[in-house]
Amino acid sequence: MFTHTDLRKLIIPLIIEQMLIVTVGLADSMMVSRVGQAAISGVSLVDSINILLIGLFAALATGGAVISSQFLGQKDNKAAGSAGEQLILAIVILSFFAMVIALFCGKGVISLLFGEVDADVMQNARTYLFYSALSFPFIALYNAGAALFRSMGNSKISMIISLIMNIIHITMNAIFIFGIGLGVEGAALSTLISRTFAAVTLLILLKNKKLPIHIQISRCFHMNLTMVKRILRIGVPNGLENSVFQIGKILVQGITAGLGTTAITANAISGSIANVQILPGAAMGLALITVVGRCVGACDYEGVKSYTFKIMKLTYIILAGWNLILLFMIPLILRIYHLPGETARMATQLMIYHGILASLIWALSFTLPNALRAANDVKFTMWISMLSMWIWRIAASYLLAITFHMGVFGIWVAMTIDWVFRSICFVIRFLKEKYREQSVV
Repeated sequence: MFTHTDLRKLIIPLIIEQMLIVTVGLADSMMVSRVGQAAISGVSLVDSINILLIGLFAALATGGAVISSQFLGQKDNKAAGSAGEQLILAIVILSFFAMVIALFCGKGVISLLFGEVDADVMQNARTYLFYSALSFPFIALYNAGAALFRSMGNSKISMIISLIMNIIHITMNAIFIFGIGLGVEGAALSTLISRTFAAVTLLILLKNKKLPIHIQISRCFHMNLTMVKRILRIGVPNGLENSVFQIGKILVQGITAGLGTTAITANAISGSIANVQILPGAAMGLALITVVGRCVGACDYEGVKSYTFKIMKLTYIILAGWNLILLFMIPLILRIYHLPGETARMATQLMIYHGILASLIWALSFTLPNALRAANDVKFTMWISMLSMWIWRIAASYLLAITFHMGVFGIWVAMTIDWVFRSICFVIRFLKEKYREQSVV
């Protein structure tokens, strides 16, 4: 079903796209770091909320991508297009609802999640959340459009759009932050502008009737309950899994917030670099959704197994080489962020630890389960992820960071314990081939 050339055309743009997406967060944190530690801390706290919501949008987009891929595997392009239109309708409704809540309840949400923080940190957080909320519908539509192009095996389009979006974002960052002096507000405005461009462009491109999946905007306003239910059958468990995961991270962020500004800043910077360290694995996970989804639609279960092994092997090779390069770049990274001595020491420790463990464990705990999701085995991944988050990520974080006085490093140790548990469960599940018993569209 997929030649080596097909896989290269799918995977290479995905890796580049993931690099570009992470660049947005790095550009924000690097440029905002010139404004001060309060600005970095405020952006970091709000990004925890943003990641939660974007994870919901991505989960719903994944549901649409899986259903569309399975229909394409059945050679039913009309149904695949209908799935795309219903995905856009559902994701617009969800993102608009999230935007309204963030706009009108932003301060209360920040206070509820993170408790008492310094006044200047709170002010920066509120400003960043306001403008971020306005961009929710656009980042949601971008996720949906990119997922549909990946379902068609065309990840080059979303890569190009991501490249232009990043250029716009970085350019606007420079103008707003350094030229006009808007600080955190400037970083948020540039994010809004770039996401708007990406969403509108992808929607226009998806109207092309020559594509296997093409949409008509007018049909997006007519709900097809049967198709929406199919999307939600994948998207809801995946969304619940992502939500619990991100809520857990926010709760852990609350533990970090109580460790002081130095710990918050080191955690924020290291977290940004950690996203870079795992991006090849994230890209491969997206590739698995397309490849396995097509195989399942065609009832090619031997293909599910063989392609998953092939992609996972490649993931480990790329992750190892990628993280080796990043470890040597840590001194340069620290100079770019202009971190004071203690913050730099703490961030270095976290980046080295994460880079090594990400190369060894991360792919089995986060890339592999995408094969299960694409084969409709979403409830298992949901329950394992939720259980692991509450037992290992949250409880162990408090125990190691507070009880055993390990500070922010203890939180990162708890995170990797969570990875180990997930990996064991997902490997056993995949080897048992339970996906053969799941129904297709």
